[in-house]
Amino acid sequence: MKKTLIPGVSAPEFRLPDQNGKERSLADFSGKWVVLYFYPKDDTPGCTTEAKAFKDANRKLQQRGAVVVGISPDSPVRHSTFIKKYALPFLLLSDENKKVLRTYGVWKKKKFMGREYMGVLRETLLIDPNGTIAKVYEKVTPATHADEIITDLTALQKT
Repeated sequence: MKKTLIPGVSAPEFRLPDQNGKERSLADFSGKWVVLYFYPKDDTPGCTTEAKAFKDANRKLQQRGAVVVGISPDSPVRHSTFIKKYALPFLLLSDENKKVLRTYGVWKKKKFMGREYMGVLRETLLIDPNGTIAKVYEKVTPATHADEIITDLTALQKT
């Protein structure tokens, strides 16, 4: 199946509750760069590593006019607990019915230890201030991903 969310295409609008139950949309971040990252589950090893890396990079991202927004199928309550545990300085949105995950093409069949199941692919989109996808990151490495985004964002802002 051909990937439809590619650089140069408008990112699909969405409305999802954040960790406090407040509805958020992509339009809320108009005029800013958005690091929209999709991840499988709060407080699991890879997802925690990735969230902590974004936490460490948050100041540099903010200095470049970017906000970090994470989306997973976890509930707002679970997100709130995860944010408090690691003092995460960004929003986590809850997509319990997986509608946005499907729209963005990250709810897919996965394999682990010979077992197939449906789950969230660890992917990120860098969205420009006009709502256009600037870069797509597939199969990211949780520990180094935030630094990769800072490098790319810096280069994109120079062009």
